[in-house]
Amino acid sequence: MNDFVPPPIADLMSLRGKTAVITGAAVGMGAATARRFAEAEAALHLLDIDQKNLLALQTELRDAGATVDSTVLDLAKKEDIDAFWEKVDDTPIDVLVNNAGIFPFRGFLETDEAFVREVMDVNFMAVYWMCQHFVRRRLRDKEAGTIVNIGSIEASLPFMEGLAHYATGKVAVIALTRALAHDYGKKGIRANVVLPGGIRTQGTKKVIQGIWKDWTLLRDGVKYLGRSPLGRMGQADEVARINLMLASDMSSYMTGAVIAVDGGFLSA
Repeated sequence: MNDFVPPPIADLMSLRGKTAVITGAAVGMGAATARRFAEAEAALHLLDIDQKNLLALQTELRDAGATVDSTVLDLAKKEDIDAFWEKVDDTPIDVLVNNAGIFPFRGFLETDEAFVREVMDVNFMAVYWMCQHFVRRRLRDKEAGTIVNIGSIEASLPFMEGLAHYATGKVAVIALTRALAHDYGKKGIRANVVLPGGIRTQGTKKVIQGIWKDWTLLRDGVKYLGRSPLGRMGQADEVARINLMLASDMSSYMTGAVIAVDGGFLSA
């Protein structure tokens, strides 16, 4: 006989009493995720190198009644990451969203060590060190925890030219996420990865504005929309909703999952 009584949907979606750290939170998918998490009543620590937009978002969310702190830091620097975790040593952190990322276009043969290292430091190594601190803290406190890492459809199907360095880092994020899910699931730590497709953000707007310099971007953009079953780009909030689902008890039996939020692009 099954005595399980499903909790109310409002309770499953709630982050009340939990504290979340979101990287790359100043704009785009990170800011959209912060807004949704605040709506779900999470306390927030927002991290970004963009001080102006980060502080503006903090003010916006505080004015709406949310509990929000922010830290300006360079995620490419491990010492900045270490300093942040030392600062919040006495604060329980229940959810970690590794959203920060950069995607400068450059042909594979034109990349050099400094360029690749910079991209990897932000897109993968920062995720690695943030996860290490989070897992260590959760194990120390003997508490469950949830990790949501942001990858890219480029990790599954390289599509845009000039992003070999970016795709490589995002593949590593998937591998790391699955390894953490495997190693720490029995300790109560869940880890999942989201693969956004073409999402309207400040970053993609800059790419669009640069089309006149490189017509291959226009070609690839047209091909993307032509392949996508929904035939449009996504909104940052459409990714944020999935991040909230993965951070909440709505996804309590999910770990190690790789979820595309791409308008059906990968399945087409």
